[in-house]
Amino acid sequence: MTPIGIAVIGSGRIGTLRASLSAAHPGVNFLAVSDRAQHKADILAQRVGANLATTDNLAAINHPSVSAVFVSTPEHDHREAVVQALEAGKPVFVEKPLSFSLADGDAIVEAAKRTGTEIRVGYSRRHERRWMLAKEQILQGRLGEILGIQQRVYNARAQFLEILKRAPTATAVNDVLTYYVDMACWYLEGHRPVEVVAREQKRVFKSMGYDVGDVTWALLTFDNGAVVNLGISYVLPAKYPAVGQSARFEIIGTEGVILLDADNKDSLLYTERGAPHTYVPDHTISLMFMQTTSAADFAVGDYWGAVASETRSWLDHLMTGRAVPHTTLEEARRTLAVTLAIEEAARTGKTIKLEG
Repeated sequence: MTPIGIAVIGSGRIGTLRASLSAAHPGVNFLAVSDRAQHKADILAQRVGANLATTDNLAAINHPSVSAVFVSTPEHDHREAVVQALEAGKPVFVEKPLSFSLADGDAIVEAAKRTGTEIRVGYSRRHERRWMLAKEQILQGRLGEILGIQQRVYNARAQFLEILKRAPTATAVNDVLTYYVDMACWYLEGHRPVEVVAREQKRVFKSMGYDVGDVTWALLTFDNGAVVNLGISYVLPAKYPAVGQSARFEIIGTEGVILLDADNKDSLLYTERGAPHTYVPDHTISLMFMQTTSAADFAVGDYWGAVASETRSWLDHLMTGRAVPHTTLEEARRTLAVTLAIEEAARTGKTIKLEG
């Protein structure tokens, strides 16, 4: 098991998680952090004990002690750092989605093929226990052939406004529903989506000056006839108790069914002292569905949750070479194409055919 050096590109919320988890991993013997704002890189480096803090992504990527790279920049900034790392021959873990455009996504695909360098994409739902167990039941054949999937995810508008601060071109579809497109395709592995129909409602965010949907519903058809209904709304009132994704996912097969209730209403906190929102810095709430945090939760001196599990799993993979379920580049590119098709179908009212 070879010790590894890690570069984390981007020192924001998710970069801080990746750097903290890397610093605590027994196999990591060198850590570099980078951010376009030097003070952010310096603060993170001091917090996690990084060996290098810089505003120069290439300096971090090309450092001789760095053997793999996390790209945790805002979604629209993925391309440059990912391609730089691939061309340096260093395995890459990039946050979801791969990009916000097929042009950027295809540039990353081309670089990966040209260099032969490994890359995986951070669709962290795959590393949450309930979703992983569902995949195992499907692999064991207990559902028979999957006929259809029903999914929806809700959150409060306050969190989506925070997302827009980070990525002004984000939508609820390309930034959040993308998780569930990935899950549907993972569960229907071996079959590809061929057609998309979608509709949306724009009112609340439009009144705030953002051209994004309040409610979007999509219907995907796969090449085996399976029908997948995906829905999202991030327009619930600002102090709705979710502090992340509040989801449900149902998988119907010829010989079984799986019902995943991830609303987490069974994990409830009420406090008259007020609790900080895990995503919205200036937001204090009294009522919280505690397990809805989309990333990891800090508790009892450590990080716990899907992002923590996928980070540790990736670091273990780099050290040992063992197989991991992280989303592949091909899967992430397909998911990007589907989310863009959902947005086009919702915008135009047309049925969108997907390329093979």
